Amino acid sequence: MVHRDKVERVFATLAYFDGVNLAARARADALFSVGLMDEICPPSTVYAAYNHFGGTKQIRVYRYNHHEGGGAYHTIEKVNFLRTSGI
Repeated sequence: MVHRDKVERVFATLAYFDGVNLAARARADALFSVGLMDEICPPSTVYAAYNHFGGTKQIRVYRYNHHEGGGAYHTIEKVNFLRTSGI
């Protein structure tokens, strides 16, 4: 890390890119997924974006998965979502 003393500034800047800040403006159908043991994208951040999302939404919860979420199983979920959403 080059600028170890700039932690607060970094997090203030990153807040602008948080999905929750943009979620309310979305209108498309969306399929969310969350791995409840994900250490990279904590579940609280996924649920925050999901709860603020402005369009029609669905979520798939993978209780015992990490960042890989549902893996190949979720690929099938995505294909089914696309088939039924009219996208």
